[in-house]
Amino acid sequence: MIPAPFDYKRASSAAEAISLISEYGQDAKFLAGGHSLLPLMKLRLASPAVLIDIARITDLSYIKDAGDHIAIGALTRHHDVEYSSVLKQHVPLLAHAAGFVGDPQIRHRGTIGGSIAHADPASDLPATTLALGATYVVQGPNGTREIAASNFYKGFLESDLAEDEMLTEIRIPKMNGAGWSFQKFNRRAQDWAIVGVAAWRRGTESGVALVNMDSTPVLATSVSAAIASGSSIADASQQAAAQAHPSDDNNATAQYRTHLAKVLVRRALETASA
Repeated sequence: MIPAPFDYKRASSAAEAISLISEYGQDAKFLAGGHSLLPLMKLRLASPAVLIDIARITDLSYIKDAGDHIAIGALTRHHDVEYSSVLKQHVPLLAHAAGFVGDPQIRHRGTIGGSIAHADPASDLPATTLALGATYVVQGPNGTREIAASNFYKGFLESDLAEDEMLTEIRIPKMNGAGWSFQKFNRRAQDWAIVGVAAWRRGTESGVALVNMDSTPVLATSVSAAIASGSSIADASQQAAAQAHPSDDNNATAQYRTHLAKVLVRRALETASA
């Protein structure tokens, strides 16, 4: 299908982008890689009057060691996340999960910030950064604020971002030797996950998040609580869907998704504990 007509603005800096989004408000959308927004526009599920192109803001494309965490610019491409030596050393789970996003063309154009801001529960990187305890930095006309990933996702394709704010940075705590695993069950390599799991473990500490098990990415806190209390992996994995509300669709029933979540969480924790 063909998108509805729209005006096009190109921003050369974060400040200019925020000025434009403040000017046009809810009638405008940011455009980076476009792999999330443009399909919605073609289906007329989104009809912004103005597209603000932020893809050429080079200052927001970086991966830096910031001491106790890794700072990632929101416009960093999936390909760069996947192959970053800094991430492979300090946050290997995120680098690995980025390699599951779409196909090579998508990974060369799509951005980690676009994936997170879009807040799609079927997307791999929102759940992965949620499991890792990320903090998202957003900037608006009133300044900068930090949002814990656990407080960011509010509903289907809805986040805590205000209409005049832009995601500028993702901060990921270093894993410090924790074991990790990313499990994704889908029909074809390029498909969205029917169910996915991002998990890490370091002794009794762990983080587990689920892909496509609710209207938002799901932090499986009951699994981590079970691990912390000394439960076996088999027993802890039975709590996989405790915080989730999966739904039926053409790919799977809610019951099947619940079964998959338990299986994949068990596999992920076994790998992370090896």
